[in-house]
Amino acid sequence: MSISRNTKNTYHFPTPQSLSDWLKPRLPSDSFASWGTKPGTKNIHNLWLELSQGETFLADSTPPIRTVNVVTVKIINKNRTLIESHQELSDGRVRNRCRPLAEKMKPNESLKDAIFRAINEELGSIMKDGNEVSINIVDGSYEEKVEERNSLSYPGLPARYLLYSVDVEVDGLPDGEFWTEEDEEYPDSDEKRIADKAVSVKKHFWKWVSSDSVQS
Repeated sequence: MSISRNTKNTYHFPTPQSLSDWLKPRLPSDSFASWGTKPGTKNIHNLWLELSQGETFLADSTPPIRTVNVVTVKIINKNRTLIESHQELSDGRVRNRCRPLAEKMKPNESLKDAIFRAINEELGSIMKDGNEVSINIVDGSYEEKVEERNSLSYPGLPARYLLYSVDVEVDGLPDGEFWTEEDEEYPDSDEKRIADKAVSVKKHFWKWVSSDSVQS
């Protein structure tokens, strides 16, 4: 049975401050205070952007439950899988990842569109260097599952992840370790002013590992 995707947020928060005011009485104060300061965390501006873009959904509970639709793109090459080893963030911190490429899905976005967008957004800078790149989705590799766990990005905010995983062959990528730069996501928009206050990824660092070492 296919898992059901959320496509609409129940609540509208006109500003990050209004979201903060709504969250504070619903979250442990020490957890909320760590957002954007504890290594590996994001801040209230990140969550507001996720909500405004329809990438995240919040349930009115104490604490609220954050639901996210995520596509995991396992880029394979023979018996190897490409993983993101770590990220360099806009505030200078380094965030360890050690997982395949993953991207939050947009509202009403098809799986195929999400896969191609994820590859272009996170690996696009290496493709623009003149490399000939072809993308092939592996037949029969699609899997889906639901995971519920505490969010590392937003401590104290439980998360429910609807995960859609697929194997993809991408010819033309470097054979060794490499890094890519994140494209500007909010050029010349009202959201850009808020995005400038959010914690963003400046560089992604990639490496190939044995496929047997990557959890499904």
